[in-house]
Amino acid sequence: MSAPLSFYVHIPYCLRRCGYCDFNTYTPSELKSGGDLASVSTGYIDQVLKEIELARSAVKSSEAIPTIFFGGGTPTLMEVADLGRVLESLERNFGFSKDIEITIEANPDTVTKEKLAALRAIGINRISFGMQSAAPHVLAVLDRTHNPENVIKATNWAREVGFEEVSVDLIYGSPGESIANWEATIDAAISLPITHISAYALIVESGTKLAAQVKRGEVIIPDDDQTADKYLLADKKFSEAGFTWYELSNWAKPGSPCRHNIAYWESANWWGLGPGAHSHLDGVRFWNVKHPAAYKERIESGTTPVQESETLTESQKESERILLAIRMPLGIPKESIDNSRYPVLEEYLASGHLDSTLWESGRLGLTLSGRLIADRIVQEIIV
Repeated sequence: MSAPLSFYVHIPYCLRRCGYCDFNTYTPSELKSGGDLASVSTGYIDQVLKEIELARSAVKSSEAIPTIFFGGGTPTLMEVADLGRVLESLERNFGFSKDIEITIEANPDTVTKEKLAALRAIGINRISFGMQSAAPHVLAVLDRTHNPENVIKATNWAREVGFEEVSVDLIYGSPGESIANWEATIDAAISLPITHISAYALIVESGTKLAAQVKRGEVIIPDDDQTADKYLLADKKFSEAGFTWYELSNWAKPGSPCRHNIAYWESANWWGLGPGAHSHLDGVRFWNVKHPAAYKERIESGTTPVQESETLTESQKESERILLAIRMPLGIPKESIDNSRYPVLEEYLASGHLDSTLWESGRLGLTLSGRLIADRIVQEIIV
């Protein structure tokens, strides 16, 4: 491959599992670990370093790394020095681009000003805090344990120690969240010293604590109309505050979109390090074994941690291109769409769901109302 290769580094540990979460993360009780998660930091990072060596032997690209993303789980539970070892290995093996973007996700309760300064000192230059909501009762429904006041402290500390790019993640559509609650969350978020906001509609995933509560009737998910109203309110208020949407669920100040996530939406190449991490290289997808114990066993035995892989067909590549690119403001070239789909797309154009200016310029892009039914429009495009 000749294209640049980004890296995702999975940290599969949390102090406790949030009720809505179905990510590949593990708590001390789930791992049957007697110690705290910091005690596994060095050993786990040693395994990741070995996977980096595997990546180096498998990838022949001479391009420097453009973006790195530490996700999880809760990456800020790791020792900063251990995260620094990952960065040192990646730079030694692949090299860093001059303007490399290195992001870390953070729980506001797991950082101090000193820890943030240490993260900045090892080269991490973008940080994303899990805020979710400013309403304590909504956080309680989501099983989030952080104090909303800690988000204010953490974002300010981050800017004070040199992070120029600071983001918060929000979730809307939680049980018990009113329009007024959501507006208060929006107002709290845009008052922070941040450059980026992600806002996601709550999805109730099967197998989670929240799904069980919904099934038992203990909590009620707001209807789709209210969730759509919350999206429209968010876009309006974010825009008025100087944040521009650049992907369905993401808004940024000028020059501050997350380049790592854009790489995903543009079907670029990336390598996912750690248990359950997914990778994509030139149309081939592969993913690692999910459980940390299985990952450790494979890494330490010198065998690949990859569980399975698939080579995408041209049809799959095309469907994925449409699915991802339509999420961004410029959309996709009309000429890349089968002509047979034009009549139904013209109906969406007439109804105001597709941007007429983009259409005239030869592109297919969503309006604000179109963003609300993006999945439906995609189904019409993919033959």
